[in-house]
Amino acid sequence: MRILYPFILSLLLFISSCSRPRELTFMVGGSPNELLYWEKVIGEFHEKTGIKVKLIRQPTDTDQRRQGIVIALRSKSRDPDVFLMDVVWVGAIASSGWLEPLDSYIERDNLDLNKFFSRVVDEVDRYRGNVMALPVYVDGGLLYYRKDLLAKYGYTAPPETWEELLQMAKKVQARERRKNKNFWGFVWQGAMYEGLICTFLEFSSSFGGGITIDSTGRIVVNIPQNVEALKFMQDLIHRYKISPPNTYTELKEEEVRLIFDQGNALFERNWPYAWGLHEKNPELKDKVGITKLPHRKGKKSASTLGGWHIGISRFSDVKNEAWEFVKFVTSYEKQRDFALNLGWNPGRVDVYADTVIEKTAPHLVLLKDVFENAVARPSLPYYSGVSQILQKHLNSVLSLSETPQEALEKAQNDIDEFIKKYED
Repeated sequence: MRILYPFILSLLLFISSCSRPRELTFMVGGSPNELLYWEKVIGEFHEKTGIKVKLIRQPTDTDQRRQGIVIALRSKSRDPDVFLMDVVWVGAIASSGWLEPLDSYIERDNLDLNKFFSRVVDEVDRYRGNVMALPVYVDGGLLYYRKDLLAKYGYTAPPETWEELLQMAKKVQARERRKNKNFWGFVWQGAMYEGLICTFLEFSSSFGGGITIDSTGRIVVNIPQNVEALKFMQDLIHRYKISPPNTYTELKEEEVRLIFDQGNALFERNWPYAWGLHEKNPELKDKVGITKLPHRKGKKSASTLGGWHIGISRFSDVKNEAWEFVKFVTSYEKQRDFALNLGWNPGRVDVYADTVIEKTAPHLVLLKDVFENAVARPSLPYYSGVSQILQKHLNSVLSLSETPQEALEKAQNDIDEFIKKYED
């Protein structure tokens, strides 16, 4: 009996340890307030399920976040189990074989994918027919404008076309500069980074062009509509002078937001996150409006699809627990909480009809329409390489180093060569 006792005790401890939910790891970055809120979410998840989650904090910088995830997955590390991905990473990470397909989990738990933006799931989260991720929140480019200044100079509505924006911006800028020499008509992201691709995609698509993939799988950027759109972007800075000269050297999301927030711009191109921050500014309270980005006369408005998606590592050793966390984060209740507490735009369509959301964040009604029609960047394994090539040539046009035609011809050739080498 004495011999059996240690064995029985060890067996009981083993059974007990196996029956306890194992800890999973969640890798995420963002601003300090976002990380604090994720701590709250993790606490609520543990209280509800008994499953512990360890938060692996990442920086705010998007490129650093991607690098951290890729290093872990490439080494086939068991951690992180779950992580957030920028919209343009999903295809590349899925094609590398690093994501756990979610179809069997979705089918087992009868998760209704129709509750999400179906176009977003189909264009971003599916890879070779399988669902590899789910949207936590979605983004799209918007036009912010000063309602009070438009009214002051006789305008009753924001611009619908680029021609109208140009006319309004020139007039208001000239008048406002009599007392504020730092005032600009239109600020937007033109520095050499991924944000420039987003801006270009909106301009080019609203001119009838865009970044397309032809029937042979070739990425096409050198088309007349894109040349025309790129020339207009250049002219906003150098010919019409309604956008700052440092647009192509310094202006990213926060730099653009701060110019507008300081009362130094009439129009601003930015993501939805800027809305809540502008509303908190007492100098701008009730003076800011948002609308769809303009389009060329006779064409349609375009907004670049952005956002963050949640996925499970194929190398996770706690996949079932990880799926429970994915379900929790993408549930109606948590998506609603993200919208109310962080100002995030839900990845679920049904949340936009929530009565509390409609009352406290009425602008989401507009955003829902924007997201349903947003233009996605190519979901390709080698997208980051294509983006870097295009960034360089687009930025060279804004700095007057290349003409729009020269830049797109060179970009097309460089992209063709890059893809050929990648596929070889």
